[in-house]
Amino acid sequence: MTGTLFSFGHGYSAQALSRQLQPHGWRILGTTRDPAQSQVVKASGAEPVIWPGQVPQLDGVTHLLISAAPNADGDPVLATLADEIAERAAQFKWVGYLSTTAVYGDHQGNWVDEATPATPTAQRGKWRVQAEEQWQNIPGLPTHIFRLAGIYGPGRGPFSKLKRVGMRRIIKPGQVFSRIHVADIAQVLAASMSAPNPGAIYNVCDDEPVPPQDVIAYAAELRGLPLPPEVPFDEADMTPMARSFYNENKRVRNDRIKDELGVNLMYPNYRVGLRSLMTGD
Repeated sequence: MTGTLFSFGHGYSAQALSRQLQPHGWRILGTTRDPAQSQVVKASGAEPVIWPGQVPQLDGVTHLLISAAPNADGDPVLATLADEIAERAAQFKWVGYLSTTAVYGDHQGNWVDEATPATPTAQRGKWRVQAEEQWQNIPGLPTHIFRLAGIYGPGRGPFSKLKRVGMRRIIKPGQVFSRIHVADIAQVLAASMSAPNPGAIYNVCDDEPVPPQDVIAYAAELRGLPLPPEVPFDEADMTPMARSFYNENKRVRNDRIKDELGVNLMYPNYRVGLRSLMTGD
């Protein structure tokens, strides 16, 4: 399968997909707000489009990927291109919207799956629900929603955090987070593109939700570094954004990407993922 992918917000996850598709003959166009990032976009195998700025050309595009984050006004892509995308709906074979597991809100550490109602508590989650609905409500558009857990991979993750001055392990009893290696995000997206199921929603996470301090501790162990000291959540000096993540506690199921898309995770837990990053992060 080949085609032309237009990627709105061609960042970390989209670049991983681009690197996977480009060797197979795909043409990929990726937007960036910053002209200085054009070389990064090119390095992923995509043609850079400075947007906002240049007018996105959708002629011949067969697939859309939307990674651009929404705001209080909704999805930034649809804010300017909703009419054109709706008019071209039959042109697209697949549309992927990258959302977040924050849409589920807080479940006090219990399991959630794609059938769990979206009840976000954080503002960013509420904006994501609104954006999901905007894309799903375009008639005839083959939209797929991907709810991503915390993303890590080369250049991003606990090894990078260990380099910060004053790094601490935040302890909140019972708190767990789900996460996903960026290469597995690319694998899931490619599998969906090969077997479109318009309207589908997929949780994209690994098999093992765990306390965040366990991940930091394992990264330090792998690097032979001292264990960062613990600090209770209530006493931690954190930004409001960072603190808001700890206000939601849930375990996210990933059965659908396996059962429907046949995905076999390359990095099913953080230990496998971190060991793979030892030489590069």
